[in-house]
Amino acid sequence: MSIEVNSKNVNWVQNETIEDLLKRMKYTFPLVVVKINDKVVIKQDFPKVLIPDKSKINVIHMISGG
Repeated sequence: MSIEVNSKNVNWVQNETIEDLLKRMKYTFPLVVVKINDKVVIKQDFPKVLIPDKSKINVIHMISGG
C-alpha cells in the first residue's frame, strides 16, 4: 500500500489526513496548495480530508516575490 507524493513513492497510512501527511513529510511552508488525484483541496479541509490508498498527491509551495 502506497501513495505518490510529488512523484515519490511513500507508504500509505490508514486514516492519515492531509495535515498529518504534511507533518510527516516535513512540509513546513505556510502557503501550500495540495492536490489529490488532480483535485485541489482547500486549506481549511487539510485536517479533515483522509488520503486514500494509491493516491497521487501534489504539494505545491507558493512563493511570493518581486
